[in-house]
Amino acid sequence: MINSNQLKLNNFIFLFTLFLVLGWLTSEAGETKKVSNANINSDPNFKIAQAIVISGYPIQGNLIIAKTNPSNKVQLNDASIEIDESGVFVIGFNRDERKKSILTITNKNKKTFKTILKPIQREYNIQRIDGLKQSMVTPPQEVIDRIKNDRKMVNEARNIRWIKKGDFVRGFDWPLKGPISGVYGSQRILNGIPKSPHFGIDISVPKGTPVLAPAGGIISLADNLYYSGYTVILNHGLKVNSTFLHLDEIKVEVGDKVNRGDLIGFSGNSGRSTGPHLDWRIDWNGRRLDAAMLAGPMG
Repeated sequence: MINSNQLKLNNFIFLFTLFLVLGWLTSEAGETKKVSNANINSDPNFKIAQAIVISGYPIQGNLIIAKTNPSNKVQLNDASIEIDESGVFVIGFNRDERKKSILTITNKNKKTFKTILKPIQREYNIQRIDGLKQSMVTPPQEVIDRIKNDRKMVNEARNIRWIKKGDFVRGFDWPLKGPISGVYGSQRILNGIPKSPHFGIDISVPKGTPVLAPAGGIISLADNLYYSGYTVILNHGLKVNSTFLHLDEIKVEVGDKVNRGDLIGFSGNSGRSTGPHLDWRIDWNGRRLDAAMLAGPMG
């Protein structure tokens, strides 16, 4: 027979266990919760073992900027991560990245420190754009070779290694300001045909609006491409690039060193575009990032 004290103890154990289980379920649900608003690029609770987080946290489309001892080695899963002479390194997350990654920092004594990165999922908009020329939605065979060559040039420009890091560590400025007409991650349906997600931020401005460098770097591409028209890629170092699409005029050349605020060119309507605007994109190591998140509120 159970006495009253034993009964109270059993009830306490049951309630305490229930509390732990509910807390665990809440935590697990929080890891996979989708968010639609991703304007804030900071989380004071996010930490990296053996590194100082300068900005960013794990969420789809984001870039983490951190600093460790320059003598340390940094790996993301099995891939080595570039680190500059001051110890700064970056980690980016794709639009649809869901899997956990392991960030490993190894010191000069061969001791390893691991941090699990699980990106928060986001919800994205669906955009329908009609009225485009059919040749720009489904290009004719005679331009397929040009498109392939364009992609090759873009990939080569984005993958230039060991460019000295610019000043993007202190954040990105908006290259110009105006109404936002297209957002990162949105699925575009052109003339009723589903296309790849949009990886840039569209800023609607009049033709000829000055486009300024959001951070320092080296120009790695300046050309007229089939889809994006007059296009410039600015390499910020550590495999981080800004790309400016649909320009009306380019005022830089490949190899130019550009400082924050320098003139890149003028906004326009070149390439596949339905009106004057700037399409600004940021990528890291082949991963497409959300430029609006990295620049913060336009203000």
